[in-house]
Amino acid sequence: MQKQHQISLWYIVFAVLAVIMIRDFVTEYRDVRTVGYSDFLVMLADKQVDDLVVGPGRITGTIRGAEKGSAGRFVTERVEPGLAAMLTQTGVRFTGQPEPGLLGQVLGWVVPSLVFIALWMFLLRPMMAGGGGLMSVGRSRAKVFVETDVKVTFADVAGVDEAKLELQEIVAFLRNPAEYGRLGARMPRGILLVGPPGTGKTMLARAVAGEAGVPFFSISGSEFVEMFVGVGAARVRDLFEQARQRAPAIIFIDELDALGRARGAFPAAGGGHDEKEQTLNQLLSELDGFDTREGVVLLAATNRPEILDPALLRAGRFDRQILVDRPDRAGRAQILAVHLPRIRIGPDIEADAIAALTPGFSGADLATLVNEAALLATRRGAAATAMADFTEAIERVVAGLEKKHRLLNLAERRAVACHELGHALVARCLPGSDSVHKVSIIPRGIGALGYTIQRPTEDRYLMTRAELENKMAVLLGGRAAEAVLIGEISTGAADDLVKATDIARSMVMRYGMAEDLGQVAYEDEVPRFLDTAMPAASPRQFGDRTADRIDMAVRALVDTAFARAENLVRHHAGQIEGAMAVLLEKETLTEDDIARLLPASGPADPA
Repeated sequence: MQKQHQISLWYIVFAVLAVIMIRDFVTEYRDVRTVGYSDFLVMLADKQVDDLVVGPGRITGTIRGAEKGSAGRFVTERVEPGLAAMLTQTGVRFTGQPEPGLLGQVLGWVVPSLVFIALWMFLLRPMMAGGGGLMSVGRSRAKVFVETDVKVTFADVAGVDEAKLELQEIVAFLRNPAEYGRLGARMPRGILLVGPPGTGKTMLARAVAGEAGVPFFSISGSEFVEMFVGVGAARVRDLFEQARQRAPAIIFIDELDALGRARGAFPAAGGGHDEKEQTLNQLLSELDGFDTREGVVLLAATNRPEILDPALLRAGRFDRQILVDRPDRAGRAQILAVHLPRIRIGPDIEADAIAALTPGFSGADLATLVNEAALLATRRGAAATAMADFTEAIERVVAGLEKKHRLLNLAERRAVACHELGHALVARCLPGSDSVHKVSIIPRGIGALGYTIQRPTEDRYLMTRAELENKMAVLLGGRAAEAVLIGEISTGAADDLVKATDIARSMVMRYGMAEDLGQVAYEDEVPRFLDTAMPAASPRQFGDRTADRIDMAVRALVDTAFARAENLVRHHAGQIEGAMAVLLEKETLTEDDIARLLPASGPADPA
């Protein structure tokens, strides 16, 4: 209300100034005739003027003998006396340049001032924290959600039961800090949620605030760092101060790796930046300085824990790490049970059946899958979403969009069909391989001219050497089929070769599965949830001779896998030819078609 009164007062002030300016303008220039300076000199010589008012740039007066009601007053602009005398001698009619009036003088300083204020408001204001002036640059930009704003609870978070159990005691502490610490126990000062993208780390943090019914301060790690040195540290101090004032409360820092990157370890990625280091140092100081009995809990999330500063993860700071991993089959079914009621589904939809088709999917992937299936059903005009829509949505998420208008010539279509059926045959013949769900020669995604989808029967966490060898053989089955049935290999196996080589190299260097190299690991496994290139943590720990033996062992594993696949293709060449004719005609083979056209067993491995 006070602000409205202030605005009204400003309107009144501007209105009064405008009235005064208009009145002065009308008063000054009403019934006034402007004459040239040369005419004024003539009038002055003829003694036709009276009541002169001489100003620094203007002369005003009246004309003698003027009739009442006529323009008896006049005004003229002065000209420098010496110049005026010279011009008078030449007989040229001349006048002076008028000075700006009161309105022009006012606008002369008002308009630049308004332009400056506009630039300040629209260009410099975004640099301020909330636009509260220069002193607010160091204020925290955290979004504060009060108790009634946080609608998420643990019931909305599925598939991460272990993480929810770990966070239950945080909820109990926030609800009653005194009761929870009656035996002298204290809560961890910092809790770090670690896991791949899309697994629900942010939602878990909000669920803790929703269950506890406390204010929730949410901010991203990148929002602390600005171009001004010292601003990030000031924001960290302000954030913790605000949380203490509203305790019990939760501080949640998302993408902590943007703020807590190891100091000096990654110079190419921005390490050593003064502002980042000062901000991190201030965060470390705040973690040491605040008492959990005040009712403030710090939660953070990252998908790159390997690059965090060791000082941030030591005991007494972020001394509890909770892994929020991709859900298993039961967890995926729970997540689908949360999302499926939001769309209209048909009677053939079962969450467990969809969960079996989506190994490796995160919670965000499953939410996208449900939405994609609903969009597909809407596009075909169905009354409800069917299982076929989910199958198509899974293929779209995994392999990309269909490109039915990409035309391949007959030789290319035959090569693609042979390649994909080679994968399918080897997968059906080798024991322990995932079942083949679909084979298609319809191009999808970027560069995929065909695809073979395998469906695991269960979630696996360990694989034996035999299973890894079978997996390599399945990957090389496409190239083996091209070599045997077409007599020439193509570029279609590029991705298969990369994956098979990666498996072989991991078997030799990480899993110690090369017989002539002993039970030695030649590569350190760094826990990493993002598939990004990371700088080497340490130089190679083995010599050149060992490196040569590693290369030979990797090549031997890949060559053996290709020979096994080639032997299977030669033994079942007739069945593959028959299946190729059907695939070229139908473009897609279902699981039942594959079971009918291809055998489920093969010959013994080649010697």
